[in-house]
Amino acid sequence: MRAKVNNTDGIFPMPVLMIATYNEDGSVNVMNAAWGSMQSRGHVVLKLTETHKTVENIKARGAFTVSIADAAHMVEADYFGIESGNDVPDKFERSGMTASKAENVDAPIINEFPLCLECEFVEYQGGEYGCGVIGKVVNVTADESVLVNGELDMSLVNAIAFDTYTHGYYKVTERIGEAFQAGLKLKK
Repeated sequence: MRAKVNNTDGIFPMPVLMIATYNEDGSVNVMNAAWGSMQSRGHVVLKLTETHKTVENIKARGAFTVSIADAAHMVEADYFGIESGNDVPDKFERSGMTASKAENVDAPIINEFPLCLECEFVEYQGGEYGCGVIGKVVNVTADESVLVNGELDMSLVNAIAFDTYTHGYYKVTERIGEAFQAGLKLKK
């Protein structure tokens, strides 16, 4: 038997993505964006409105980075979603985190987050059902602490996910199967 849930129509899990840009004065701006995904191989899509300081920066600089938030930095990740760069221009400095310039785009990498995608701005799609920011991934970097024999081990990233139903964060850590292989045993 199923029961109606009146709370929300969200999807779980939602990624906790840290979108980093440079402000016009060169300072770092970071926002928490759960409404993001891969649009196609090599392209990210972020459902962001043009009222965000981050979108203004992306359009001005033509670039941004997307970091995967981890459990060790959940407090900072949440803070980046609570404060607006429009209201608190020094919110990154207040977080105590550090940044480095990305290798291939005019955007910062947040050093404490273990996985980062460097993106070139492709376009902004507005309107009621527009998807927002689209970016082309031009480089991916990972902290050595999440690599095993030179390969990314997602269980070491300790990524967190957002639950739209209860507004909670959850760790995404355990690998339970092999994609495109596990279901083969049911194929006839």
